[in-house]
Amino acid sequence: MTTTNTAQEQIRDTVTKNNVVLFMKGTKTMPQCGFSSRVAGVLNFMGVNYTDVDVLADADIRQGIKDYSDWPTVPQLYVKGEFIGGCDIVTEMTLSGELDALFTDKGISFNKDAADQIRAANG
Repeated sequence: MTTTNTAQEQIRDTVTKNNVVLFMKGTKTMPQCGFSSRVAGVLNFMGVNYTDVDVLADADIRQGIKDYSDWPTVPQLYVKGEFIGGCDIVTEMTLSGELDALFTDKGISFNKDAADQIRAANG
């Protein structure tokens, strides 16, 4: 078995066994890039329980996640196994209320008041 297959299996496992997963540079408590920090910040502020995967800790995962999603950049957000997008998409969805609707639809717990605060602050 090649390293790439192992990385793909590990990614698939993580994405399917956790309701919300953020592949990011750094961790939810110590992001290592502005884009990862923004998405983690939104999820943290909204009180979403999510799994963070630090792509900087494993080169195979770092490349593997780009291949897995066919998306060239990190961070990448997954909800219930579905690739949602990167920083720009998550930001747009947060501001439009689409992220609230997605979380509600998928049964993901989040703080609606916090989501409203983000929109009010950026409106």
